[in-house]
Amino acid sequence: MFIENSNHRSERQGCIEVITGCMFSGKTEELIRRLKRAIIAHQKVGIFKSAYDKRYSEVNIVSHNANAIDSIPVNEPKVIVSLAANYDVIGIDEAQFFDDSLVRVCMLLADQGKRVIVAGLDLDYRGNPFGPMPALLASAEFVTKIHAICVQCGNLAHYSYRIVKNESQVVVGAEETYEPLCRNCYNDAMKQAF
Repeated sequence: MFIENSNHRSERQGCIEVITGCMFSGKTEELIRRLKRAIIAHQKVGIFKSAYDKRYSEVNIVSHNANAIDSIPVNEPKVIVSLAANYDVIGIDEAQFFDDSLVRVCMLLADQGKRVIVAGLDLDYRGNPFGPMPALLASAEFVTKIHAICVQCGNLAHYSYRIVKNESQVVVGAEETYEPLCRNCYNDAMKQAF
């Protein structure tokens, strides 16, 4: 006997997935992997990145391992809403470079039934929560925390230690600017730096 559930919703249920961790942990690599799987599944995928990040490409999202996927660079999160209208899955890289309005944008997109996958650093080089990431982590249905390997001792790295002298919170760079460190090695390095 079949009983129809009147509470059943046939429309797609949206969600927010956050991929986070320190530099060189594989956040962008994981984002690209998830987006490519959605493309293989014939879902309509819209991919966005902060226009501020031009390390490897002005347009593409590129991992440190040179894995790349086409994207649309944007300066403000609100632009994503209109550009994402016809997509089922939305990918956003380098979330920490956006302002707090990114959280509202992600919530709106998820409320529209879209799967929103966001990647970004959880902590800045000082070990403080970075940009909109804390609110995104709190708002997400799914959180993946990825670790790098500490370049000093080989343990799991949780921190992005800046190896160049610059007090600005945002300094875009790669191996020449940052190295992943575990808690103990990071604390030791910070004591020597100040």
